[in-house]
This record gives sequence, C-alpha cells and structure tokens, in this order.
Amino acid sequence: MKPPRAKAIPAGPPAAMLLAAVSALAAVLPACRQGEPAPVASDPLSVITTPSGVEMVLIPGGRFRMGSAEKGEADETAHEVELGPFAMDRCEVTQEHYEKVMGENPSRWKAASNPVEQIRWPQAAAYCNARSRLEGLRPAYDPKTWQCDLTADGYRLPTEAEWEYAARAGTGTAYSFGDNPAELGRHAWFKDNSLRRRPSPVGQKEPNPWGLFDMYGNVWEWCNDWYEEDYYQHGPEKDPPGPERSDSKVLRGGSWYSRAEECRSAYRLYEEPAYRDICFARDVQGLIGFRCVRKGVASSK
Repeated sequence: MKPPRAKAIPAGPPAAMLLAAVSALAAVLPACRQGEPAPVASDPLSVITTPSGVEMVLIPGGRFRMGSAEKGEADETAHEVELGPFAMDRCEVTQEHYEKVMGENPSRWKAASNPVEQIRWPQAAAYCNARSRLEGLRPAYDPKTWQCDLTADGYRLPTEAEWEYAARAGTGTAYSFGDNPAELGRHAWFKDNSLRRRPSPVGQKEPNPWGLFDMYGNVWEWCNDWYEEDYYQHGPEKDPPGPERSDSKVLRGGSWYSRAEECRSAYRLYEEPAYRDICFARDVQGLIGFRCVRKGVASSK
C-alpha cells in the first residue's frame, strides 16, 4: 500500500461472426495520426456497442502531459506521453455484465447496475479473457502467469497512461472539469456525497468531455501496470507499458470513500493484486472494480 498522505485505501452469436463484426467496425474508422495532441475536451467521441453488449468510447491516439506538479506527490512527476488509439468501456464493469460473462458475482453491495466490486486483479484479468473469447478475440492474458500481451486484439485492463489520458479527456487541469474540487459532486460519487456509504449505479453522474462515466469515484479501478514510484522518470514516452515487475498493481480514480484529492486525474494508488494485506479486509466495503480497453478499434476523430 502507499503509506503517507492517506494513499492507502480506507476502510450471443457465434465467435466468428462476432470477430467479423468488430473487425469490420475497426476497418471503417481511421486512426488518428501519431504525434498529434489529444483532441480538445469539447470534441465529441464515437461510442460503439460491442457484440457482448458493452458500450465503449473510441479514443483517438495523441500526446498529453501525464502526472502533475502536486506538492508532496513524488510519484506524479509531470512528463510527456504519446499513445495510440484504443476503445475504453464507457462505464465501470457492472455486476450484471460480470455475472453474464463469469457466472458469479463477488460484490458485497449486489445490484445489477452497480459496478462489480471486491475484485482482485487476477479476477479482472480473467474477465477480460472471458469477454474476449465470447467475442472471438485473442485473449490478452496468459492464465498461468497473468502476463499481458499488449499486441492481442482482445480486452485487457488499461495501462496507467491510457487511464489518465482518458480521464483527462483533453484537459490539463486537476479534474476533467477544472481545478475546483467543489464541483466534483456533479461528476463523482465520493466521500462527501456518498450518503449511503456504498457504491452507486454506474452512469448517474455527468460524464467527462469524452463521454466516459465515473472516471472519478464510485470504485477504484485496476490498471494493467505494476506500480513503481519513479517509473515516470525513466519509462518510455510512447505507449508506456509500466514496469516489468513489482509487488503491487496500480489503482486509479478514487472510490465512494475517497477524498476529493484522491479523485484527481493524476492521483496514483497501488495494491497487491491478490489483496494479501490489511486492505483486503477493508475492501468488504466494496472499494475496487475496473473497466476494460481494447486496442485496434480506432476513432473517427
């Protein structure tokens, strides 16, 4: 866990037909040229519905400034990053869809439209593989080692850079709506407005400028990357994959129990993938979920 400054978590159709449909869609949507800046926050982005029934936003590649100059946050060194295009789930994976794909629901606060929670990192990766197989795509994760093949056309967890790029949605402020945390309540379920003290149904708050819901608050979201405090200082500029190995995986976005500061676009948290420490005991509150991305599906912007 991240020690100081409260950076620890508080308390369908045949496969061939599915593959053809997704491939055809990708073919008609041209990719954004590499090296371009991120589209501005006011640009609308295309939304598709996958063969398994999940809405995804088509995000063009581009350059952005990752991290921040926040005082006391040694792991948020600001730096330039360039990313290729990808598609990201418009909402956090719901309990309804997780159960449809996996046949079970590990969540404490059970409700079909709530984000699935109490999710360990390997469970999230297993869901990505199962969803890929359901649509005739090549799974990204080796189920023996959970190593991720970033060239696979199947679903996976977002890299930390992809997550922040999508959360920022073309902005350079603390949040995608600006720097004022007093406005966070319009966009997120977090500690100040989660009166029920539990996760809420996805998609109830205002989306960010690119049409993504709940990028802040509700549940923390697993990223694909291992966590390393100084990775920003030596990682590659183009499509950074994260460290080769560490003890913990990156979490982003904050939860319904997080302070406004912990919901910033640049804020980093980490947790052991199997929750072997005290934080797993606290996650009975339902604090960790995820969403998926997929490369090779390009935006029309």
